[in-house]
Amino acid sequence: MPRAVYLLGLAIFAQGTSELMLAGLLPEISTDLKVSVPAAGLLISAFAVGMLVGAPILAVTTLRWSRRVAMLAFLAVFALTHVAGALTSSYGVLLATRVAGAFVYAGFWAVASVTAIELAGPQARAKAMSILAGGLTVATIVGLPAGTLLGQHLGWRSAFWAVAVLSALAIAGVLVTIPRGRSANVPHLRAELRSMANPQLWLAYGTTALSTGAILVIFSYLAPLLTETTGLSEAWVPVILALYGVGSLAGITISGRTADRRPFGTLTISLTGVVAAAVILALTAGTPWLAVPAIVAIGTFGFATNPAVNSRVFSVAGSAPTLAAAFNISAFNVGITVGPWLGGLALDAGAGYPSVGWIGAGLAVLAFGTIPLALRAAAQPAYERATSMTGA
Repeated sequence: MPRAVYLLGLAIFAQGTSELMLAGLLPEISTDLKVSVPAAGLLISAFAVGMLVGAPILAVTTLRWSRRVAMLAFLAVFALTHVAGALTSSYGVLLATRVAGAFVYAGFWAVASVTAIELAGPQARAKAMSILAGGLTVATIVGLPAGTLLGQHLGWRSAFWAVAVLSALAIAGVLVTIPRGRSANVPHLRAELRSMANPQLWLAYGTTALSTGAILVIFSYLAPLLTETTGLSEAWVPVILALYGVGSLAGITISGRTADRRPFGTLTISLTGVVAAAVILALTAGTPWLAVPAIVAIGTFGFATNPAVNSRVFSVAGSAPTLAAAFNISAFNVGITVGPWLGGLALDAGAGYPSVGWIGAGLAVLAFGTIPLALRAAAQPAYERATSMTGA
C-alpha cells in the first residue's frame, strides 16, 4: 500500500478526533455553556449536517481542482474553525463552527477516498478504505479518550486547541506525500451525474445510513449512559471509550481483508453482531460486566461494516467515483444526524439511556433488510437495469 494512503489515514485521524471527541465532552460543554445534555448532543448532529451538505457540494465545486490543493484548503479551514470554537463562549457560535468544520471535513473525505482508491488499485479498494477509515478508529482509541481527559482536566476548549494543532500537522503530511498537479484520471461532471442513476448505489447508501445510525445513537450518549445508568465514575469513561476504539480498529481491519471478496457476507455478519450487542446493552446497561463488553462489541461489529459499504459503492460507481463517494459520505452523515436525534427524542421523553440500545438494534435490523434487495439488484441483468433507469 502506498505511503500516501497511510498519511491520508493520519489526516483523517486529526479531523476524526474532532468528529468523535464530543461524545466524551458533552457533560463539560453542557455545564459550561448552560445547556442540557441533549442540546449539547445536537453539536454532534450539527457536525453531521455539515458533512451531509458539504460532501456533494465540495465534490462538485472542486471536481477539476488538483486533489492536493483541495485537501490543503479543506484542512486549513478546518483548523481555523477549531480555533474559533475554542475561543467562543456562545453555544450558537460553537454550533456554527461545528457545521463549517464538518463542511470542509466532508470535502476532504470525498477527495481523500478517491485518491486512496486510485493509489491502491481496484483489487484493494476495501483495504485502502479500511486504512483511511482506520484513521477514524485510531481517533476513537487515542483522540477520543485523550480529548475526554483534556476536557475533564483542562476544560473542553483545550481539546479544540489540540485538534487545531493536529490539523496543522496533517497539512504538513499532505504537502509531503501528495504530488502536485492533477490526477491522470480527470473526472467529468456529466459522467459523474450519470453514475448516480444506478439504483444499486442508492441501496448501498441506505445500508450506509442505517448501519451508521445504529452505531451513533448509542455512541453519542455513551458518557452519560456509563455514569448515570451503568454507575461508573467519570474516570472510567475514557478507558471504556478507548476499549470501544480498540474493538472498532479490530473490526475495520478484519473487514478490510474480507470485504473486497465477500462484501455481502461481511455485512451480514457485522450487522448481526450489532443487533445482538445493542440488545444486550439495552437489557444490561445497569450491569457493568455485561454492558462494557456489549459496548466494545458494538464498536467491533459496527465499524466492520465500513469497508464493505465503501467497497460496494466504488465497485458500482465504476469510472465515475467522485460524486458517488461524496454521496456515500453524506449517507454516513444521515446516520450520524438521525442517530443522536432519535436518541435525544427518547431521552427527552423520559425513556432512559438504555433506550438508545433498542433504537440502535432497530436501525441495524433495517440495515440488514437492505442486503437481500442489494443482492437482487446485483443479480439483475445489465439490460434490465438500463431499462429500469431509463423508464423504457
